[in-house]
Amino acid sequence: MDYFLYYPYTLLLLIFLASSYFLFKRRISTKNLRNLPPGSFGWPVIGETLEFLSESPENFILQRLKKHKTQVFKTNILGENTVFFSGQDANKFITTNEQKLVRVWFPHSQQQLFGVGKNNSSQNNNIQQKSPPGIARLYGFFKPETKFVENFDSLMKQRLSKYCEFKENEVIRAYQLIKSFALTLSCNYLLGMEPERAAKLAGKFDNVVNGIQSIHWDFPGTVFHRAKKAAAEVRREIELLIKEKTEVAAAEDLLSIFVAGDQSGKVKLPSTVANLVMGIMAASYGSLVTTMTFMVKFVGQRPDVYEKICSEQLEILAMKGSDALNWDHINRMKYTWAVACETMRMVPPFLGTFREALSDFNFAGFTIPMGWKIFWAVSMTNMNPECFAEPEKFDPSRFLETEHFPHTFLPFGGGPRMCPGKDYARLAILVFMHNLVTNFKWDVLFPDEKILGGLVMPAPVKGLPVRLCPVSNDK
Repeated sequence: MDYFLYYPYTLLLLIFLASSYFLFKRRISTKNLRNLPPGSFGWPVIGETLEFLSESPENFILQRLKKHKTQVFKTNILGENTVFFSGQDANKFITTNEQKLVRVWFPHSQQQLFGVGKNNSSQNNNIQQKSPPGIARLYGFFKPETKFVENFDSLMKQRLSKYCEFKENEVIRAYQLIKSFALTLSCNYLLGMEPERAAKLAGKFDNVVNGIQSIHWDFPGTVFHRAKKAAAEVRREIELLIKEKTEVAAAEDLLSIFVAGDQSGKVKLPSTVANLVMGIMAASYGSLVTTMTFMVKFVGQRPDVYEKICSEQLEILAMKGSDALNWDHINRMKYTWAVACETMRMVPPFLGTFREALSDFNFAGFTIPMGWKIFWAVSMTNMNPECFAEPEKFDPSRFLETEHFPHTFLPFGGGPRMCPGKDYARLAILVFMHNLVTNFKWDVLFPDEKILGGLVMPAPVKGLPVRLCPVSNDK
């Protein structure tokens, strides 16, 4: 008998039995739950994960919100029963109930990449459990002091120097320039790493960031496999730095602060700190790259916006003369920051983030069971006409107004878990734009260039080619 003839039927039977088992198990687990939000759990095991990650995540959410006519819906993604929250009321609820009804939760891919909550079956994946004691006190580090303004300015000038001798109409891929600056800055500020050494990590952080919210399938060819391999290489480099820093006087970067703490017996090194710092770097890198990339794109397509930024920055340039930038100059960049905010509204640095229900609670008329995960779609208000007039229009002036609807624009989150790197990001973006517009004009060559990704670090497929034209600072 040729048993191979029966192989396809056996495989189909196994798939049918496995699907039936998981569907039955799901029914048992939810049969006593009442008044759940509307929605579908999707396929057994994988739920609606493929639809969420393969479609535009924003479209995935919008389609279901429209279908169910509510601001919340249930599904199963990344191996977890999940309720999606969106809208002003949801933003207010999450930011005012941190550590009361909800707490931060990290997807399994993120847990494995950064060692957060690893091997913890109790579902309590609070980063504080795996972080060095007293990490909250170090959040002040992410509010850069005056001395860092000059350092950021110097690093940006180094990145741009090779382009300043360009002839008119030279074409560059702006995406690569931006990634180079963001990585150099992050490695220098957080690790104390020199630009030449940081360049060796180029490309690796892209893979790490793209794997943060992915299906944790660890085999060649998958997003997670590439991310895990890249994370291991970055981790080794950070651990090597830790070893070097224990043998020299402490510097002023974040890693040196942890090394100094370890020598006084306060933290555990090197793996815990390597994972923590790598996670912080990945988050800051992805957000900066996204915002600066699309800021260049939008400004390059709007001569009127470019002229207003340029006018503001040339005034600052004349004011500072040959001196370096300082905090007074940064705080005068009000229109430039309004452009950055409008860019983050149009293309959010992140679509949303995860939480976990600490107990059963009610929201929007529905019961959210304890232990279920929440995807807080914090950026879904950005394009809501009830929150922003003419949301499809790029209009930086809306952020020059003093009053905004509350809980509508939260690019750095909100409440007690607001991103501690807000000031770092603001400084990096403004220093970048100051140096760019006072040295160059540019035209975007492909205004309709396709954008890949969407959940984290959306990227222009051609690398955002721009025609670069150096300008004189003697205007």
